[in-house]
Amino acid sequence: MTHENKPKRFLFMKLSPIGERRYANFKANKRGLYSLWIFSVLFFFTLFAELISNDKPLLVHYDNHYYFPIFKVYPEIAFGGEFETEADYRDPFVQDLIKKKGWMLWPLIPYSYKTIKMDLPSPAPSPPSTENWLGTDDHGRDVTARLIYGFRLSVLFGLSLTILSSCIGIAAGAIQGYFGGLTDLIFQRFIEIWSGLPLLYLILIMASIIEPNFWWLMFIMLLFSWMALVAVVRAEFLRARNFDYVRAAKALGVGNITVMTRHILPNAMVATLSLVPFILSGSISTLASLDFLGFGLPPGSPSMGELLMQGKNHLSAPWLGLTGFLALSITLTLLVFIGEAVRDAFDPRKTFKR
Repeated sequence: MTHENKPKRFLFMKLSPIGERRYANFKANKRGLYSLWIFSVLFFFTLFAELISNDKPLLVHYDNHYYFPIFKVYPEIAFGGEFETEADYRDPFVQDLIKKKGWMLWPLIPYSYKTIKMDLPSPAPSPPSTENWLGTDDHGRDVTARLIYGFRLSVLFGLSLTILSSCIGIAAGAIQGYFGGLTDLIFQRFIEIWSGLPLLYLILIMASIIEPNFWWLMFIMLLFSWMALVAVVRAEFLRARNFDYVRAAKALGVGNITVMTRHILPNAMVATLSLVPFILSGSISTLASLDFLGFGLPPGSPSMGELLMQGKNHLSAPWLGLTGFLALSITLTLLVFIGEAVRDAFDPRKTFKR
C-alpha cells in the first residue's frame, strides 16, 4: 500500500461500500460540506456562550484566592463589601474593592443576554460601537450577546423538536406501513383530522391561559410536527413489507418488531435522514415566527424572532432588523445547503466520480 492510500483506507475503514459512496457524494457537494463546517463551528462556540458573553468575570483573583463567578455565587462581603447578596461585578464600587487586592478576567463580551447597560451614549436603542459591536436593543441590552444566546437557544429547540418528532413520526409511519389494512386506515383518517387543526390558533388560545415557555412550546409543536415523516416512512414500509427477505424472516418466526427494526427500517431511514435538515430549519423558523408575533418564548428570552420584532418596531434603528434578518437567513441557508448535500448522499442515482 502506498503512502497516499493510507489516509483514505483509515477514513473509510469502518464504512461499508455503500457508506463510502454516500460519504463521497456528500463531500462532492462542496456547498453542503462547507455549510456543515460553518454551522458546526458556530453551534460549538455558542454552546459555551457563558464563557464568551457574560456580565460576570471568568476569574477573580482577590487576596491570594481565586474565584469563579460564572460557576459559583459569591456574596459581596467576600470581596470586602457590605452586603451578603451576590456581588454585582459591574458595579464600580465592587470593581474598586477587587482591584485593591487583585484583578478580574472578563470574557470577550462583558455582557449577558439580559444585561441592561445604564451608561449608554445615546438613548436606547443605541447604534453599534466599540463596546457594543451590534448596538443595543430598546432595553439597552447588547445585541451581540443576545444573538449568541438566541442562536444557541433556537438550534437546541430545533434539534430537540426534530429528534422527538422524528422518533414519533418514524414509529407511526412504520406501524401504518407494516400492518396496513384497518390499522393504516384508522391512522390515515386520524392524521387527516389532526393535521387540519390550526396550530397558530391553538397557541393563541393556550397563551391566554398559561405563560408560554421552552418546554410548553416544545410540547405544543410536537403534537403537530411528528406528521412530517409519517408519509415517507409509511410508503417505505408498504413497499418493503412484501419483499422476499422480509417474508422469509416472517416464515422463520422472526417477531414483528425485529423485522421492522432490523430488516425494513434501515431502508426507510434513507429517505428519513434526507428530510431531517429541512425539518430542523422549519422548526427554527417556526420558533422565530412565534417570537416575532409575541406568542413564543417568555419576554426577555434571547431570540432571533424577538430581534426581528424589535427591528420592525424601531425602523430608526436599522441594525436591529438587519442583524435579525442576516442571522436567521444565514442559519436557514446553511441548513438547507446541508439538507441538499445529505439528499445527494443518499440518492442512489448519484455516483461520485474520482
